[in-house]
Amino acid sequence: MPDQAAHQATEALSTSAVGGASPAPPAVLVQGLWKRFGDHVAVSGVDLMLPAGRFIGLVGPNGAGKTTTLSMVTGLLRPDQGRIEVAGHDVWHDPVEVKSRIGVLPEGLRLFERLSGRELLAYNGRLRGLPGDEVDKRASQLLDVLDLAGAQHKLVVDYSTGMRKKIGLAAALLHNPEVLFLDEPFEGVDPVSAQTIRGVLERYTASGATVAFSSHVMELVESLCDWVAVMAAGRIRAQGPLAEVRGDAPSLQQAFLELVGANGRDAGQSLDWLGGGTR
Repeated sequence: MPDQAAHQATEALSTSAVGGASPAPPAVLVQGLWKRFGDHVAVSGVDLMLPAGRFIGLVGPNGAGKTTTLSMVTGLLRPDQGRIEVAGHDVWHDPVEVKSRIGVLPEGLRLFERLSGRELLAYNGRLRGLPGDEVDKRASQLLDVLDLAGAQHKLVVDYSTGMRKKIGLAAALLHNPEVLFLDEPFEGVDPVSAQTIRGVLERYTASGATVAFSSHVMELVESLCDWVAVMAAGRIRAQGPLAEVRGDAPSLQQAFLELVGANGRDAGQSLDWLGGGTR
């Protein structure tokens, strides 16, 4: 059964429709999701409801199951058990329809490195079935906004980490998806590139689209997101509007530590030999 938080969030969406009209489906609905790798349970019974048109953060410590969950939600990894819907369509029963509606920037993105940035976008656009003229127009706009116009004819293999993240984001946005999934999009990115990416994502959600991204940097999530799901040890510990998840805690960081049971842990209690210049 869905956990209480997921049930309440879904119920709140249902009752918010004006005049009793049918509400739009959530961007993502996950029920009873499990994934095991041998004896290791990476995701254990996740229930998750992510509303449409929001900037959503999936947060948790390293190894919490965030990447595994996003991989299953986007159809990159088949779950052992559970149901996943994106924009009202079942990910595994209707994969073509789902993948036409989503953009994905996964962790450890592999790109066609012997193509230039512009060639990569042209290739992706044509794979998506977009007309050539439209692909060229959108590619030019994305390259300009993401500050890649000067490197558009440079091979991707020669791109920096920040440039690779930006060209990957451009490829994910090219077909104007309803829902954008990003796995640690700011990791290893310089401050200038991070600010550029942030501006593009804020404009994208302002238009009514949905961004769901994973991170373990609470300050970043708190400054960007209006909806948060906290994950630890393969389970969802809390989900909902940022203010509700944070509660009375002074920051999302503090609320997160309390939710995952790490608050008050003394990392240096057994390191009495550390410091002071002794050996």
